[in-house]
Amino acid sequence: MTRRSLGASSLRRQLMVGILLPVMLLIAFNTVSLYHQALLAADTAYDRTLLATAKSIGELLEIGSDELGAPKLHAKLSYSALEAFEADNRSRIYYRVSGFAGEMVSGFEDLPTWRGKLPEQGPYAALVTFYDAQFRGEPVRMAVLLQPVAGTAGQGMATIQVAETLELRHTLARQILIATVWRQVLLVLVIGVVVVVVVQRATAPVRRLSQQLLERSEGDLSPVLAPDAPREWRPLVDATNQVVERLSQLLEYQKRFIRDASHQLKTPLAVLKVQVQSALHGDVEPMQALSEIDQTVSRATQVANQMLALAKVEQLRQGLESLPTQDWAELTRAVALDLAPLIAEQQLDFDIVTEPAAVDSHAWALRELTRNLLHNAILHTPAGGRLSIQLVRAQSQAVLTIADSGPGLSAGQQAQLFLPFAAGSASKGSGLGLAICQGIAQSLGGAVTLENRIRQGQIEGLDAVVRLPLSVSVQS
Repeated sequence: MTRRSLGASSLRRQLMVGILLPVMLLIAFNTVSLYHQALLAADTAYDRTLLATAKSIGELLEIGSDELGAPKLHAKLSYSALEAFEADNRSRIYYRVSGFAGEMVSGFEDLPTWRGKLPEQGPYAALVTFYDAQFRGEPVRMAVLLQPVAGTAGQGMATIQVAETLELRHTLARQILIATVWRQVLLVLVIGVVVVVVVQRATAPVRRLSQQLLERSEGDLSPVLAPDAPREWRPLVDATNQVVERLSQLLEYQKRFIRDASHQLKTPLAVLKVQVQSALHGDVEPMQALSEIDQTVSRATQVANQMLALAKVEQLRQGLESLPTQDWAELTRAVALDLAPLIAEQQLDFDIVTEPAAVDSHAWALRELTRNLLHNAILHTPAGGRLSIQLVRAQSQAVLTIADSGPGLSAGQQAQLFLPFAAGSASKGSGLGLAICQGIAQSLGGAVTLENRIRQGQIEGLDAVVRLPLSVSVQS
């Protein structure tokens, strides 16, 4: 596959189609409309000539008498007299004069007799009408004039028909059309050239930016700089920088994860190797060697599990997965039940009070968060001490408080406990538990705090408080 997707379309092509296609459709519609308007204008102009011709013929009409003394219409007109009204040799004029009773008086006998009606209100101050017809196989424009004729022998209404072929009119309409269309075609060409030039200039910063990215080294994840990019390209540049920043954070986290994992697992594996060699050489009793090996394996397993938990927390922090809604109270009671043997072993005065609290999170995240805090509280509470769990809803938050009766924390410990591998007591953990808790809480939009519980100036225990936002569905 090439660099450009096969289904992608260039910006230049989209603009050309998006602009030129509507313009060309408009020009096509305008061309048809213009041709009809040109024909209408030609008809208006040449109809005046037809009317003038008909009036000229009417002026040559006279009234005489027939054998019985009745008035009869006469015309002193020859076809050569109409040549002055012909624009050029591309048009022909035909005429017919009908008498008072519709009889043929003069002209072309085969010209169809008019049988229509005059319009109630025409554009001219005369009894005239115009229409299109066929004569001798050619389309013609016909003018019909009702001309009053009076004389000493009587008076009457003569019907004068004048027909003209349409070739000259069509030629004039085509000339008007061509004179307009070539300018419109030139306009389309200018638009096409402008689109190509403008797109070329507008996309120049993008091409330069692409070249800069191609010339970068493999490890260069610095922000993309495009000071000359148009304002419309800024969202794309900003989004690219955000993606690069997230990628940089992921790569940095992977490097740190590999470094920390190798460091934390190196010591247990080295100790395990020494213990196995001691057992093989008979330096320690078999049961004692197995017990020591079991402790070392358990510690390495705990570190590995917590490192994997940290990796899952990072995925949660990146927002790569959608979050279902969980009842934190139900999960808290389940975790307390799992750790009940440790509580019983310490003979602790344990109390748990929860109310339903819906939180948007994965079940494993809430379990890991609650388990780590409760396990730390159990480890740091002296035998026979008091330990309590309380989960309540406060406004739009769910607040979990795990209160132990241990020695509490110094100011220095409070500042360092959320750092990875910073354990409060070297013998009681790897130092990853609280870092995991803080990462989970922050990824869910909450926070974890460790607060000494002081009474009469003395520390009587430690409160681990977690605040998480309630589910959006519950808040709404």
